[in-house]
Amino acid sequence: MAKTKNTKPHNEMSFLDHLEELRWHLIRSVFAVVIIGSGAFLMKSFIFDTVIFGPSKMDFPTYRLFCDIATWLGFDSAFCADKLPFTIQSRQMGAQFSMHIWTSIWAGVILGFPYILYELWKFISPGLYEKERQNSRGFILIASFLFFTGVLFGYYVVAPLSINFLSTYQVSEIISNEFDIDSYVGNIKTSVLACGVLFELPIIIFFLTKVGIVTPDILKKYRKIALVVVLILSAVITPPDVTSQIIVAVPVILLYQVSIYISGLVLRKEAKKERKKKGLKKM
Repeated sequence: MAKTKNTKPHNEMSFLDHLEELRWHLIRSVFAVVIIGSGAFLMKSFIFDTVIFGPSKMDFPTYRLFCDIATWLGFDSAFCADKLPFTIQSRQMGAQFSMHIWTSIWAGVILGFPYILYELWKFISPGLYEKERQNSRGFILIASFLFFTGVLFGYYVVAPLSINFLSTYQVSEIISNEFDIDSYVGNIKTSVLACGVLFELPIIIFFLTKVGIVTPDILKKYRKIALVVVLILSAVITPPDVTSQIIVAVPVILLYQVSIYISGLVLRKEAKKERKKKGLKKM
């Protein structure tokens, strides 16, 4: 049966009409993820040998950078080692095939993020006023930029720090590190996705301010609590050493400060609109 396009105005659509509209947005998003994921599935060698297992090799850019910094400062560093002391293994028959599929799906989600946002925006935007749609025109571009910045930060900073620390940590010399493929890839995925979501903080604050939940005063009042939360989140997604936590916490704290500015900007624009409306009423 062919799909019939709903031609009703958005404000006249019933709850079931909205569900039907949402269903097709979700279907198109899933379809995009499947197409991109299929491409990632076919690029197995690049996805795994170059991207996934890149941080397991000492020639990874992050390790070289930290090694150069340590050498310049005159310190000995684990980042200057020839090889990381661990091996990756697969202990179940279907583990590698399952990992191949799931990694391809997650690659589809990450790379298809702008299109997923586009479909979400197409569903939400008809319910906004024309001026609100114009003011939010750069939403997809900005949100995608922040997400990919977070993904790159997670891949080039958080993941290598985590892998280097956990692979070199030993409670006894008689224990050798043999990580399961699920554990290793899960570490990469968590680092990348967690940072991608964390870097969306300014966008989240923007919309929370628009609906009246958050104000700059609230953000300033709970700044200390936010700092503690950021440090806790940094401890969750990084190894338990102070340096790694600080490296992750600093950009998130900066984003929090940017969010305060964005929240204030939104409120100033809303106040300006209210003054214009009052001026028109008096006329």
